Amino acid sequence: MRVRVKIWIEDEEQNLIFGGGKTEVLQLIDETGSISKAAQRVGMNYKKAWSHIKILEKNIEDELVVTQKGQGEQSGSCLTPKAREVIQTYKILQYDIKKYADKRFKELFLKDNKEILSIKEKSFDEAE
Repeated sequence: MRVRVKIWIEDEEQNLIFGGGKTEVLQLIDETGSISKAAQRVGMNYKKAWSHIKILEKNIEDELVVTQKGQGEQSGSCLTPKAREVIQTYKILQYDIKKYADKRFKELFLKDNKEILSIKEKSFDEAE
């Protein structure tokens, strides 16, 4: 048994600003140099990946993605140093929170090596 946490950053109106999905899209843009290829790799359509970028542009003052239109080596997309800094900082936050959640879960739910919460074993019919 384990605890799971999901971390995202919201503005004052509770609009999602940054989280795991945007992080993944940005990292794949950085790897592939292409919004289209990043979208394919993450399993979403181009429009959805582009909407992630548009949300970032709308809500964050710093430019995170630079796109060169056209064809050939000069075209494509890349991340700014600020984007890489935001991704790295978000990943540190995510790691720290998950590490704390795991530690705290064990302290609270596995007292004296005894589980407080017991999971029923599934029968063959339930497992399907």
